[in-house]
Amino acid sequence: MRAPLLLLLAVLASTAVRAAPEPEAPTATPAEKAHGAVAGRLEPGANSFTAAQVRARFAEMGFADVADLQLDGQGIWRGRAEHAGRTLSVGMDFRGNVAAE
Repeated sequence: MRAPLLLLLAVLASTAVRAAPEPEAPTATPAEKAHGAVAGRLEPGANSFTAAQVRARFAEMGFADVADLQLDGQGIWRGRAEHAGRTLSVGMDFRGNVAAE
């Protein structure tokens, strides 16, 4: 009688260990995302965002003073913006992914 009880306890204990939630990965702040971590590569495609929407998205990501904003031949909005005291090249693709260099 004791052996089946121990076996049952061992099975339950191993199941409880597997069912424990994994710790969440730390999320990046908008400032951390703004330095290229948002999108490794911008994807070309038919872009339906307006210049005002792109400027708003950049502002949401922590960019200021967006300048020279233009939609290129691949459907990627490109321009310059300030972030953390630096002027960077920024871009946004048709999916809303933002990248900066």
